[in-house]
Amino acid sequence: MTIRIAVIGAGLMGADHAKIVAEELPGAALQLVCDMDEQRARRVADACGAFDIAADPKGAIARQDVDAVIIASPDFTHAPLSMACIIAGKRVLCEKPLSQASADCIAVMEAEQKAGTKFVQLGFMRRYDRSYQEMKRALDGDHLGRALMMHNFHRNVETPAADFTGAMAITNSAPHEFDVVRYVLGTEYAAISAFQPGRSDARVAPVVMVLETMDGQLVNIEINNNAAYGYDVRAELVGERGTVSTNNVAYTRTDSALTQSTSYDSDWRSRYYDAYRLQNRDFLRFVLTGEFPANASDCWDGYCAAIVAEAGVMALKEARRMPVRMIAKPEFYA
Repeated sequence: MTIRIAVIGAGLMGADHAKIVAEELPGAALQLVCDMDEQRARRVADACGAFDIAADPKGAIARQDVDAVIIASPDFTHAPLSMACIIAGKRVLCEKPLSQASADCIAVMEAEQKAGTKFVQLGFMRRYDRSYQEMKRALDGDHLGRALMMHNFHRNVETPAADFTGAMAITNSAPHEFDVVRYVLGTEYAAISAFQPGRSDARVAPVVMVLETMDGQLVNIEINNNAAYGYDVRAELVGERGTVSTNNVAYTRTDSALTQSTSYDSDWRSRYYDAYRLQNRDFLRFVLTGEFPANASDCWDGYCAAIVAEAGVMALKEARRMPVRMIAKPEFYA
C-alpha cells in the first residue's frame, strides 16, 4: 500500500519534508505540495517529483487522493490545520509549535479525544537525534545517578526577522529545548525565570531561562539568536555520579598556518537531517498501523511547550519567577 502524502508549506521546512518523502520513505508518495504562493509550490513539487500542487490547505487536506498530511506552514496555521486533519480523519505530522497559545493546544486535544484516537504527531524532532537519545539512555540506565541539572544552549547566526524579540526567542526558538528536556528527564516544569543581558547594539539580546522541574532539578536554557559565528546547539546533563554532554558534529578538521579549525553550519537542517528522516519514517508507520510512535511527541507535548513558553514570556516581561500552571494530563495521553 502506498501512502499519498500532502506537504503543506513550501518554505525551507516544507521543501525538506517533501525531499524526505520523495527520497527517504519507501511506501510513501509525494502526492502534492501546497502553498499560497503557487510558484513556490511548483518549484518544490518539480524538484521532488510531486504529483500535483495546490494553494488552498484545507482543500488539500480534504482531497480523496491524500492519505496523510505534513504541516510545515507558518506557526499560526498549525492548530487550525491540525483540526482540519482530525475532522478529515487523516493523520498529520505537524511542525512545532502546535500553537503558541496553550488554549489552542487544548482545543486540538479536545478534538482528538472526541475522535477517540490520536491523529497528530508533533515535529519535535530532537527526540530522534542520537545525542539526546544516548543522553536519555544514560540517565534511564542509572549510569549517572539522580539527575541534578541540565544545561542547554541554542545559538543561531542571526534572527530570522528584523522585528524578532526576546519574547519570540521563548515562544519560537526555546520550545525545542522545553520539549527535549522533558523527554530526557521524564518530568514536568514547576516554575520559570527569564533574563536578558544588555547588548551594545539594537539587535535582540540572548534570553537565559532557569526552569525548576517537578522533581527538583534545575534546567538552564540560553537562546542566542544573534550569536554571529554559526548554528550551535549543545546540552549537558549533570547527575550525582557523572555527566553526559552532546557534541558538535564536525566531519572534517582543517590544520593550516599554525591553526586548527572546524566549521559550523549556518542553520539547523544539516545537523538534524537524520532526526527528521527517522521522525518521518515513524510518521509513515503511524499512518500505516495506527500505533503512535514511542519516541514521538503528541498534542499533550505541544501543550506543555506552549504553557511553559507563556509563563516564560511573563517571567521576562515582569522580571520575576513565574509558576507553570498546567491542566491535569488527560488519561487519553497517559
